[in-house]
Amino acid sequence: VPEVIYQILDEAISEEEVEPKSDIPQTLHDFMADIKQTTPDAKAFALKLRQMVLLLEQRTRKAKIQEYLYRHVASSSIPKHLHCLALKLANAHSNNAAARLQLPSADLVPTLVDNSYFHFVLASDNVLAASVVAKSLIKNALRPQKFVLHIITDRKTYAPMQAWFSLHPLAPAVIEVKALHQFDWLSKGKVPILEAMEKDQRVRSKFRGGSSAIVAKNNTEKPQVIAAKLQALSPKYNSLMNHIRIHLPELFPSLNKVVFLDDDIVIQTDLSALWDIDMNGKVNGAVETCRGEDSFVMSKRFKSYLNFSHPLIANFDPNECAWAYGMNIFDLEAWRKTNITLTYYHWLEQNLKSDLSLWQLGTLPPGLIAFHGQVHVIDPFWHMLGLGYQDNTTLSDAETAGVIHFNGRAKPWLDIAFPQLRPLWAKYIDFSDKFIKGCHIRVS
Repeated sequence: VPEVIYQILDEAISEEEVEPKSDIPQTLHDFMADIKQTTPDAKAFALKLRQMVLLLEQRTRKAKIQEYLYRHVASSSIPKHLHCLALKLANAHSNNAAARLQLPSADLVPTLVDNSYFHFVLASDNVLAASVVAKSLIKNALRPQKFVLHIITDRKTYAPMQAWFSLHPLAPAVIEVKALHQFDWLSKGKVPILEAMEKDQRVRSKFRGGSSAIVAKNNTEKPQVIAAKLQALSPKYNSLMNHIRIHLPELFPSLNKVVFLDDDIVIQTDLSALWDIDMNGKVNGAVETCRGEDSFVMSKRFKSYLNFSHPLIANFDPNECAWAYGMNIFDLEAWRKTNITLTYYHWLEQNLKSDLSLWQLGTLPPGLIAFHGQVHVIDPFWHMLGLGYQDNTTLSDAETAGVIHFNGRAKPWLDIAFPQLRPLWAKYIDFSDKFIKGCHIRVS
């Protein structure tokens, strides 16, 4: 290849070249037809090729950004069928005594504080998602009679959540449904999380400018960077459900160990084996996210979440392996001997004071700092990630994992879910159920 072609293709892009031109070939067929007709020299050939590649790059970038924007809008709104399900269950709660049963029944209440049972905690305001987590957990348990699932929800979802699990019991497992307002200690003035969330909301409203502004103002940033900024606008990052895990020791003062579950996971194996893992005195049992065959999903280090150009972050190792929230073993007994919760809030406050310049996304970045040195790495089998933000995961690979996590925007209850992966979640829904049918919730 003549040296002149390398020189032309390697030149810096000028503002003039970025401007659209009508004479640039739109397709490879047009390009070849033009070349054959004009028979240019090497320099003219390289210039024409460069113009065409730049045009296609601009179009691809624009299309990718639009895709991320549409996914952001789709994932941030409440689907009609989920809203319908909550309304129908709330109505059943008010009209049907069977939908208001005490959960658990009086004779099973002692199991809630009995450390001989396997205790799981699920925080969610999504009834359908919670039902899948609960059903997949119990269905795959070898000794379901020893399983206790504590479901924490908010005030508005409490009645629908209680109605669902009253009318769809998972005996012999024990199910507790409790709303945050029923925890006496969780009141403004005692728990800094409420104040922090209010500050966070105010800072974000000034700092972000909304999804349209993010897309309109970014003419040079990579689509993946814009996608991360859009994701920071997700309502879940300012949700009490997302932050509540940092208060597990206070929520369950009588328990020694719990497994915390996100509501976008599916359990595919018996999780009682998690209690056999020796945590070596550490507080948090988690899967690392910097090692694995999927280089896109399993390539996360501290520098993926924290801004190391900020002096407050500079003391940490940017290449230290990150770990995942979603399926975590928490040794609450060991946790109570640490200052993890105070550290978490200290860094949350620092990020707010710096106008969110330490990190942009939710609870994992302060978690990486707060649990630093207190993480026991567990086998990746227990937590497979990425099913909600990339479709490279094959069905066969996902089927072999103990727990799969639809982290990302493509939640399995949304229309934007990846169709080849959604059946792994949908198999735990009874589509003949009257509430499911009544809200037109379908397999696909």
